[in-house]
Amino acid sequence: MDKEARRQAVLRYKERNSDPGIYAVRSTRDARVWIGRANDVGTIWNRLWFTLRQGAYPHRSLQQAWNNCGAEAFQFEVLEILDEKDLQYSRDRVLKERLEYWLAKLDGVRI
Repeated sequence: MDKEARRQAVLRYKERNSDPGIYAVRSTRDARVWIGRANDVGTIWNRLWFTLRQGAYPHRSLQQAWNNCGAEAFQFEVLEILDEKDLQYSRDRVLKERLEYWLAKLDGVRI
């Protein structure tokens, strides 16, 4: 990749839209669900699965379940995507509130 193509790729990456929201990781073997928030739910799945495969995910119960059951026993689900325009000044607060809502609704574990 030449210098100008690289510069354009970096510019496109910086200008892309993020999708802040709430996601869930569900076990297909039992009713357990782990719920988290992300500034970009479109990219969190890859990062999450990578760290779980490496055995390096910091949430012990999810990592232990992953180690015991394997990747095929889990599903990733986006629960809610928030409108970026509505979050200009209160992104963190709104994400925390929505995370609490989904934790209570699904009786999930925070990750």
